[in-house]
Amino acid sequence: MQAACREVRRGGKRLGLVPTMGALHAGHLSLVRAARASCDVVAATIFVNPLQFGPNEDLAKYPRTWEKDVAALEAEKVDLLFAPSPEEMYPSGATTYVIVEGLSEKLDGRSRPGHFRGVTTVVAKLFEIVRPEVAFFGQKDAAQVAVIRKMVDDLNMDIRIQVCPIVREHDGLAMSSRNAYLDPEQRKQALVLHRALMRIQFEVDLGESLSARLLETGKGVIAEVPEVRIDYLEIVDPDTLDPVSDVSKGALVAVAAYLGTTRLIDNIVVGRASSVIIEAIR
Repeated sequence: MQAACREVRRGGKRLGLVPTMGALHAGHLSLVRAARASCDVVAATIFVNPLQFGPNEDLAKYPRTWEKDVAALEAEKVDLLFAPSPEEMYPSGATTYVIVEGLSEKLDGRSRPGHFRGVTTVVAKLFEIVRPEVAFFGQKDAAQVAVIRKMVDDLNMDIRIQVCPIVREHDGLAMSSRNAYLDPEQRKQALVLHRALMRIQFEVDLGESLSARLLETGKGVIAEVPEVRIDYLEIVDPDTLDPVSDVSKGALVAVAAYLGTTRLIDNIVVGRASSVIIEAIR
């Protein structure tokens, strides 16, 4: 992979990277299309990263759909596919990790200790192996985006992070590989997360700017479906992930919740500066 990417760069071609854990859906493929639109060569990775799963999480059952994924990437005309084994990425004796202090303990990092250490370590390794000009990530993983952008800035990595919009099902559910865990009833119940975000957006559009009131509204909507257990519902600065009390200058509304043992996440950007924020993270 290093040799193939080196040859691409040597030829003066613009190289884009789409990192994934496989189990590809339309959201992943939207990243591939964005890469294809702005890069000469597109590389994708499939690697279920054990380092970002906690001891009681779903590493063993995480969906693996290799043949389907390869066919989808071929159909999208991906040029290079890197699918290493855990032993290749983390050889015996490896003791180096990448940690973004301060950000890695917020939102998903708070409820999944060590998760972002695993994310930043594997992404740093993939960036070093591929050395793309641009790497493409989805807005659904907004906290991950903030952590990766901080890592890139702090380590002076010569890579641009492009963030692409959330891709949703027809009824609003954010696409996720973990949606496959949901039974039909849970699938219906999961829609409450999108309804809560849309209710918050509606209140903002009506002029409400106080985060405390907006969060109360969102929690009230989610409470209508008792099977959904909130992990977090927060309104934060999209770069620092620190809570903000007022959304008028723009903010990220992020939610994570459990349906049974399945954890789902979603978010929206609100406030008058939302378009500026979205453009900035791209």
